[in-house]
Amino acid sequence: MFRAFSTAATGMAAQQMMVDVTANNLANINTTGFKRSHVDFQDLLYVKMKEAGTEVSSGMKSPSGIEVGSGVHTASTVKVFTVGELQNTGRDLDVAITGDGFLQVSMPDGSTKYTRDGALQQGPNGELVTTTGYYLEPAITIPTDAVAVSIGPDGSVNIMTVSGTQSVVGNIQLARFPNPSGLSSEGDNLLAETEASGTATTGTPGESGLGFVQSGFLEKSNVQMINELINLITAQRAYETNSRAIRAADEMLRKAIQIARF
Repeated sequence: MFRAFSTAATGMAAQQMMVDVTANNLANINTTGFKRSHVDFQDLLYVKMKEAGTEVSSGMKSPSGIEVGSGVHTASTVKVFTVGELQNTGRDLDVAITGDGFLQVSMPDGSTKYTRDGALQQGPNGELVTTTGYYLEPAITIPTDAVAVSIGPDGSVNIMTVSGTQSVVGNIQLARFPNPSGLSSEGDNLLAETEASGTATTGTPGESGLGFVQSGFLEKSNVQMINELINLITAQRAYETNSRAIRAADEMLRKAIQIARF
């Protein structure tokens, strides 16, 4: 009975984690480039009261044993990098990645972060920056005399000046990872490289397994509201069931104590 208390408590803690992750998914349902997370659970150690295959009599062995689990724990939260729905914005500087890859962002400390948020803007000197103001890497600057800007599927940034001259002022490069689920979430729609993610491989959009760049579109979150609500209901019911297991163990313990009093 005492084991039931701790075992059911681990189940309640696990379902609380499930609710927390689901709530974050739902909170970011309209966040550009957001990737939903799911939780992986693992069972805990088992108390083995009798090993399977134990000899029960001469020449006879038990086909099964007796073991009681200790509950569950959260093994990891994993980001799912399926492509979200593309939304037509009509903005020349908005880009969506149709496939594998991340935009590279230069941070103030000199490090590089990665994002799927392609809502690019022009900085005070014409530099392409994220909505937070971080510079795109490699740096691309739009001249002040540019009257039109277009971004090709290969990441080429084309401009037309007042005089009618057309030219390419830079090329957007994408990065990809052996294990994108190993990237660390940093906030501001940014991800950081880790040992688990592997080293970034950069290249031109559309080459070496990288996706193309779609100008005038943004990639929306890949969160599916119906699926998240189902997960939320399932976690809530599992939490309630584990709390009932605690109440059942408490009632059994109370009955045992009452018996001992007689």
